Amino acid sequence: MFSLTTNAATRIRQAAVEGGMEELALRVAARREADGSITYGMGFDEAHDGEHPALLSDGVTVLIATASQPLLQDTELDFVELEPGQYGFVFVPQAVQATAPTTRRGGCGGCGGGSCGTGSSC
Repeated sequence: MFSLTTNAATRIRQAAVEGGMEELALRVAARREADGSITYGMGFDEAHDGEHPALLSDGVTVLIATASQPLLQDTELDFVELEPGQYGFVFVPQAVQATAPTTRRGGCGGCGGGSCGTGSSC
């Protein structure tokens, strides 16, 4: 199951308030590239007719398109310090969590306008 860390949920809620988007859900997407890597993205969005949230975590409603669900299965979204003073979101597949927790550097995407105000491009 896709999950959010407490740090990620806290930053997403802050970004929603800062952007006046408190009523919107967080839409998360993933796609496999030709080289086998996975590209991740996220942003605030409204649920489409008949769409049900994938999860509600720490006050964040998450929407995941059916096509993205297999790629996001057992993936954790975290908000971490990437470099001194630079914070960003990282998607961490379970395989990375189990084998190399210090290399938590999956692809990242921003909330809404692309940055969530993190001071970095993630």
